[in-house]
Amino acid sequence: MTVPPTSPTHRAKSRVTRRTVIGAAGAVAAGAVITPTVMATTNDSEPAAAGTDDTKAGTTTETFPKTRAETATGQAPVETAFPIGYVGVRWGGTEETTGGGIRLRDADGGQSAWKSLGDGGCSVANGGGLLIAADHASGYELKAPDGATGLRSVALDCTHGPDRKVKVPSDPTRVRGVQYLSRAAWGADESLRFKPDGSENSPTAFYPFQTITVHHTAMTNDDPDPAATVRAIYQLHAVTNDWGDIGYHFLIDEAGRIYEGRYSGDDGMPAHDADGKVVTAFHVGGFNSGNLGIALLGTFTEQGPKEAARQALTRLVRVLVRLHGVDPQARVTYTNPVNGTQKEVSEISGHRDWMSTECPGEVMYQELDRLRTAVAGGR
Repeated sequence: MTVPPTSPTHRAKSRVTRRTVIGAAGAVAAGAVITPTVMATTNDSEPAAAGTDDTKAGTTTETFPKTRAETATGQAPVETAFPIGYVGVRWGGTEETTGGGIRLRDADGGQSAWKSLGDGGCSVANGGGLLIAADHASGYELKAPDGATGLRSVALDCTHGPDRKVKVPSDPTRVRGVQYLSRAAWGADESLRFKPDGSENSPTAFYPFQTITVHHTAMTNDDPDPAATVRAIYQLHAVTNDWGDIGYHFLIDEAGRIYEGRYSGDDGMPAHDADGKVVTAFHVGGFNSGNLGIALLGTFTEQGPKEAARQALTRLVRVLVRLHGVDPQARVTYTNPVNGTQKEVSEISGHRDWMSTECPGEVMYQELDRLRTAVAGGR
């Protein structure tokens, strides 16, 4: 799971004109300008002619289900009129999950055993949160963790909602040769980024790249529909958490498919602006600006990622460190460009290096040295 910035300043539009100097071998000198090389066909959002199915050159029209959501507060039982694919849970006051649990109900009234909210979960600042696969349940019941306040939840259906047509790039999108699914290609509903009055909930802010942080989503392994899971994470982060968008820059599923995360504009370079600065996302509270977050779908506390996901992560990270001219095996001093807060971390770190959390899972965390070596060696 991810965490928001601790200050509203993180949401203000801002650009810096000078690169932050990082205390690491191989770091780019202050003031260097990065010109990204992009090989991508980006989504063209210009509407088709009224009453036709025509699309502009370079795009095709695909159909995605509209995400249905029903929110609730407290521990009262919840029933929905749609099959529940996921339940998102948030609380404040404590990062502990002792005593917390969820029990699912099916349409025939059967109930599952209580599942701990701490199973594979991930702490967040001033509370906790997670997204749980619900296997088309008709309802659920929650127990708040001991000491938790403000328990709230959202039932999500990302697969059976009304059809929604989206223009998707006709050709594969790539960044420096690495193929990824654009936001349009995984069915991102861009309207979720906006408030009812039409204003952008979390305006883009760009800062020079400093570090990469690896996460896991603390969700089910062997996911049968990872694109639907990405849409569920997006809805939870953008709307329920009120972050205005998905918290990660990229996500990777078990088959090695890479998903574009946080919106960064229409210049064709995912996670960056045209000058190579990184869009501020919401994945490490207090340390987001200049910190690029990559999340692996699944839980890696007792097992590692599948080889396809491991290889995709390596390819993506290699592209990013080469793009920004940094040493993947260096120790760096991250400096928050918003408030000056500093923290010494590895150039490629895990979420737990920044705060108290299991993320990215014990097994995945132990693989980070292997990742750094593979990226540095070009393998």
